[in-house]
Amino acid sequence: MRAIIASRNSILRLSKYKNALNRFQKLGYVRVFSDILADAVGGTSAQVRKDFSLFGIKGNKRGGYNADELLGKLNDILGKNTRQSVIIAGAGKIGMALVKYKGFENEGISIVAAFDIDPAKIRQGGDIPVFPLDELKAFVKTNDIRIGIIAVPDIAAQQVFEIMVSSGIKGVLNFAPIRLKETADVVVNNVNVELELENVIYFVNALERTGSK
Repeated sequence: MRAIIASRNSILRLSKYKNALNRFQKLGYVRVFSDILADAVGGTSAQVRKDFSLFGIKGNKRGGYNADELLGKLNDILGKNTRQSVIIAGAGKIGMALVKYKGFENEGISIVAAFDIDPAKIRQGGDIPVFPLDELKAFVKTNDIRIGIIAVPDIAAQQVFEIMVSSGIKGVLNFAPIRLKETADVVVNNVNVELELENVIYFVNALERTGSK
């Protein structure tokens, strides 16, 4: 496959297409068309075809796409055909909720360890151990980990990020409510739950105000 760096929006749409295809397969679909995928993700058939063409995925104008083949190609593009090992910094409520989430396994993602500075949270037994934060660097290098999740308070997030980067982490999902000072060779996605909830609350209130007039 060609080495392609697509936009984040394109990759988000590919993930949505993949999830839609999984649903269609369960319903017995053998072939799918771009307009069906577009309806499933709230897009247009032209955008679907454009996203696929970026990665050399071609369908048949009359026959559409073979669902199995298309899903295999999307899984390959999204790295789903290789199990991804991930670590979490922060064994608080968000961190442990992610550790316990079972859906990751179905997507080829394995949370292999968590790290924290609180001695009361350290537990090295069980399926997913919690180690002291100062062991993160050695663990990442020994186990060749590329992906990390930050679920620590905002005051500690930048320091933890720098530890991850110096350890060799190449991609970070940041749940701390602060934007990190990023480096060019590390991919960072910021997830601000509070901000997202504030947006939802605002629009719910706005709809209610509009409806009451």
